[in-house]
Amino acid sequence: MTWEILNIIGTIAFAISGAIIAMEEDYDILGVFVLGFTTAFGGSTIRNLLIGIPVEDIWTQGELFVVIFVVLTIVFLLPKQWIQYWKQWGIFFDALGLASFSIQGALHAVGIDAPLSAVLVASTLTGSGGGMLRDVFAGRKPMIFRAEIYALWATLAGLVVGFGWINGPLAIAMLYVFIVGLRMLSVFFKWRLPRHSLTGSSDSR
Repeated sequence: MTWEILNIIGTIAFAISGAIIAMEEDYDILGVFVLGFTTAFGGSTIRNLLIGIPVEDIWTQGELFVVIFVVLTIVFLLPKQWIQYWKQWGIFFDALGLASFSIQGALHAVGIDAPLSAVLVASTLTGSGGGMLRDVFAGRKPMIFRAEIYALWATLAGLVVGFGWINGPLAIAMLYVFIVGLRMLSVFFKWRLPRHSLTGSSDSR
């Protein structure tokens, strides 16, 4: 049940995030749906490929595909003024998806008795893979490599789950809120990992 709830929350949040970015790039309705579905299911697909889960398992989520189709249709039909308002919440939707998918990916890997390294990979790529594909399809530099701390929070979620430090739905909910909070704090305070740019000054903030 916990896995399903996280999967639904993350999928819807990432789908909305992808749709908003597609409309920011002035994509047509096909582009909105492609970017929305890619963002929603891209991370899970990459995870399955890397830790040996059959990729076709993605297609067993028929009801969720219908839900995402309806959500993307609603977002596309919303008045422009509403979309402009929603854009302010785009990072929050992305944070919800990041937390949901990173925890879900880690739980999925633990469920098949994968080693800690695989749990970390599953958590990081499930949490950030969809957003990375979204940015590439939108012609943008992937946010996980240039913006505020992003993928590191997904890895942290995988570490907590992989070491068995959470037990039960309440602990998972607390970890979820914690990861969302860290992501939003990193945006608000502009926390960044150290950089060493060859095209400008180094940034160690």
